[in-house]
Amino acid sequence: MAITAGMVKELREMTGAGMMDCKKALTETNGDIDAAIEYLRKNGQAKAEKKAGRIAAEGIVRTVVRDDKIASIVEVNSETDFVAKNADFQAFVEAVAEQAVDTSAADIDAFMAEAWKEDSSKTVKEALVEKIAVIGENLNIRRFEQVKTDGCVVSYIHGGGRIGVLVVADTDVVNDNIKTCLKNVAMQVAAMYPKYVSRSEVSQEYMDHEKEILLAQAKKENPEKPDNIIEKMIIGRLNKELKEICLLDQVYVQDSDLTVAKYVDKVAKENNANVTIQKFIRFETGEGLEKKVDDFAAEVAAQAGM
Repeated sequence: MAITAGMVKELREMTGAGMMDCKKALTETNGDIDAAIEYLRKNGQAKAEKKAGRIAAEGIVRTVVRDDKIASIVEVNSETDFVAKNADFQAFVEAVAEQAVDTSAADIDAFMAEAWKEDSSKTVKEALVEKIAVIGENLNIRRFEQVKTDGCVVSYIHGGGRIGVLVVADTDVVNDNIKTCLKNVAMQVAAMYPKYVSRSEVSQEYMDHEKEILLAQAKKENPEKPDNIIEKMIIGRLNKELKEICLLDQVYVQDSDLTVAKYVDKVAKENNANVTIQKFIRFETGEGLEKKVDDFAAEVAAQAGM
């Protein structure tokens, strides 16, 4: 299969690896992007496993929380940062979040077909089309989630709407101290980007896959070491990774002597409460989307001699 400059560009953005490393990986895997990512990781050339595409689109995230029991989070995209800061646009996104907190829709298509709360004579989609006409720029209601709990839900917005987080907890006490604790956990989620609440959520398939990657890396780095030593190295590296991707295992950013789990337990005991973090939702504006850029693929082709 012919390896194109566009394929090299895509793989570079997904892995952070060098241009020639990406070209070699694609050649070795006959142009299979997923296999090329595996190749780069096993050979230690992928700097990080990034989400497909760059975080480049504009817009904002907004949340609504009602009575600590129900909440919504939405992302609405615009073409430019200028519009994202526009008061009319921000008011529209707030209205979308209010719509989402009451919605019965299970997906974005059903949500867009609902009657618009601010004017039931039109749908959400029709309200969006009207707003596009007023603002003069393409807009997109990209995603939403709604949560309900018998415990407590809190929200946190970072960077004026660049990142939004909801944290849901089971708790038999809901007071200012507990809500502050959960808000701090939401700030942790925004800053440290965990993938899971706890290790119990990590699938065996994921564990086996990471062990395979770590085994290949360890053998490449330490070809002279016996298998039993390699195995211990893998266990250590896997535990380190789990501490980074599991929220409760992470070092608490506001007190490095504690993990997030220990911080939550500490606050719970101080308030005679039983608190369990159930889930979190984290939206980052433009996550996985890509702005229009100049012909970077042609630049890559020229440098790579393609």
